[in-house]
Amino acid sequence: MKTHSPARGRAREILDAEAFGRTLARLAHELIERNDDVSRLALVGIHTRGVPLARRLQALVAERSGIEPALGSVDISFHRDDVVVRGRSAPLHPQPVVRGTELDFALEGRTCVLVDDVLFTGRTIRAAIDALLDFGRPDRVQLAVLVDRGHRELPIRPDYVGKNLPTALEERVRVELE
Repeated sequence: MKTHSPARGRAREILDAEAFGRTLARLAHELIERNDDVSRLALVGIHTRGVPLARRLQALVAERSGIEPALGSVDISFHRDDVVVRGRSAPLHPQPVVRGTELDFALEGRTCVLVDDVLFTGRTIRAAIDALLDFGRPDRVQLAVLVDRGHRELPIRPDYVGKNLPTALEERVRVELE
């Protein structure tokens, strides 16, 4: 994982592969510790990079608890507040790529943990909650993020954080997964 500062014109590595592995292992332990019934847990990755993170967390939780949590993915394309089409004119911003939502389990009675790579303004998470609730009503919704970089515009707070990374507004955090 790297940050890039346009003002400084350079990127710096924040987590190497080993640190990334330790961070995911810690998040998996926290998920197990804070959820009494892992069998009622569902990890829901937010497209795009939240999906592979959710898969990795599922494997780690299963390895450590002996119970494989449900796994799904959610597409937020139609719930974003920056997708605006006015009448017959062109959209104001580039339109997102639509991906599928896969929730092959009932949400009712579950704790759904939304998984994403970077938490910034909170708008992606708001859209993900809206998209999730279109499919049912889980008992609880929690949030796990690899990086919390601050600068919230909405009252969104993660339950599980891999790394708190204070950034300037103009900086970018880029997560690169193999």
